[in-house]
Amino acid sequence: MDNLEAEESTRLDGNAATGLLTQVFCGEPSTALIVCAGCGATTAIGALMAYGLELGAILRCPDCDTAVVRIGAAGNRLWVDLRGSMSMRVEIGH
Repeated sequence: MDNLEAEESTRLDGNAATGLLTQVFCGEPSTALIVCAGCGATTAIGALMAYGLELGAILRCPDCDTAVVRIGAAGNRLWVDLRGSMSMRVEIGH
């Protein structure tokens, strides 16, 4: 079996990651560490500078003012834009 065949045999649809995603998005978000794409600073989400809007919020890096997280709200829907971050680390309990 070559690498392509091995990769294809382990490929699943996104539903297979539901358990992991539930752990990421159902925990305490303010303690999650996020890495700013603008300057590389690692900061707890709760330490980002929040600017509230009627329809959501923008969370900015306290070091370089990059918009790290954008959240839009409309009715019963939320949009989360993380393109201002390089990664996010969430501590989970077992």
